[in-house]
Amino acid sequence: MPMTHPVKLTQRSPDPWLLTGLLTLALVPFVAGVSRVLGLASGAGITPDNARFFASPAPVVIHIVGATLFSILGAFQLAPGFRRRNLRWHRMAGRLVFVAGLATGLSGLWMTAFYPLPPPLQGPLLFGFRMAFGSAMVGSLVLGLAAILRKDVVRHQAWMIRAYALGMAAGTQVFTNLPWLVLFGAPEGLTRDWLMGAGWMINLVVAEVVIRRPGRGHWKSSNPISR
Repeated sequence: MPMTHPVKLTQRSPDPWLLTGLLTLALVPFVAGVSRVLGLASGAGITPDNARFFASPAPVVIHIVGATLFSILGAFQLAPGFRRRNLRWHRMAGRLVFVAGLATGLSGLWMTAFYPLPPPLQGPLLFGFRMAFGSAMVGSLVLGLAAILRKDVVRHQAWMIRAYALGMAAGTQVFTNLPWLVLFGAPEGLTRDWLMGAGWMINLVVAEVVIRRPGRGHWKSSNPISR
């Protein structure tokens, strides 16, 4: 009886499209973050909207630097072709992505809990969204680390996809808010809170679709990390 061998897929790598999409999604919050840091460094005028950053700049700077590293390096971590071709880089960069992700999530939780935000900027619902999804991001990172320490690559990949999706919600929120802004003006109150929350929800739904796509679990059998 002839021996059978795993069939190697020859389809074109999705990396260019995936990387372009993820890096584009990260662009707007990256530009906003750089603008915020430059404003703090140059001593821009203090307003009710930014006074909290001048009073305690460390958390927001940590958040911006962490989110920048997490979003850019994380995009390459999730690109399957790039990951397979650069396994050593994947392992080394993965440590930095984990630390940057923790810095992003924990600083975001700190800012939500302790920065004095006026009601026009954050209502109770948005506060709850930020605390819940920020905690979920940190938890996903920890579970992803625990999985790879057990050499469970499939679960590691799933948890890191969820963490990345939650961390990238700031980019998606631009698209959930923009149509309302163009048609009706700046969203306020519950409308603003739900539009912001939709960014996290959309990303999580996309993440779960990616995680559950047919054949993803079979990647473990050909991955050197799992051997």
